[in-house]
Amino acid sequence: MAYLFRSRVVVRLKQLQKALFFLLLVKPILSLIIGLHIRDQQRLPKRGPALVVANHNSHLDVFVLMSLFPLRMLSKLRAVAAADYFLSNPLLAWFSLNLVGILAIDRHPKRGRTDPLAPVEAALARNEIVILFPEGSRGDPEVMTPLRSGIAHLLQRHPELEATPVFLHGLGKALPKGEALLVPFFCDALVGEPIRWSGDKQQCLSQLMKTFKQLATELNAATQE
Repeated sequence: MAYLFRSRVVVRLKQLQKALFFLLLVKPILSLIIGLHIRDQQRLPKRGPALVVANHNSHLDVFVLMSLFPLRMLSKLRAVAAADYFLSNPLLAWFSLNLVGILAIDRHPKRGRTDPLAPVEAALARNEIVILFPEGSRGDPEVMTPLRSGIAHLLQRHPELEATPVFLHGLGKALPKGEALLVPFFCDALVGEPIRWSGDKQQCLSQLMKTFKQLATELNAATQE
């Protein structure tokens, strides 16, 4: 009984420190320095299990996507990230696991021994909302690269799930890959209509890429009005 009580206290403290981190640091930076503008936020999933997928240009992407949700939902948000990078040293690992709550994925599993999507499967089984970047890694600012097949595998395994696409613009200029200095830059997040398993992996990836391109076009038109 005492062990269960201590475990619950530890969990609550972790949830509290994560909420305070986003409330006192992340959200003020995004609103005051970045100037984040959110469109169609109501399309985001209200509960898990669910998937949120976005283009990827900056480390800021994760914080922006998580900040789109109410603070009370932070404990249910899990962002997929590379274990070889984010667990590479004790300080970064503590930050990534405790304040961000990443799902650490092995990008180079030994063939036939490990399912790289196993942590995602476990999170979905816990009714969590998983954030993925189908491009796999950060690219050049405002340039999308081909999507990897992981998202299609997940939707094939869980055809009942919805994947909500979010197109992010400007974050690659606010904090580009390889840079540590944050540059004030107006950024946008446009949430699209959820998609489901289409019955074919390549068709699923093509549909998602088409959706990202449509969202980019919509955002460009809206910002020019």
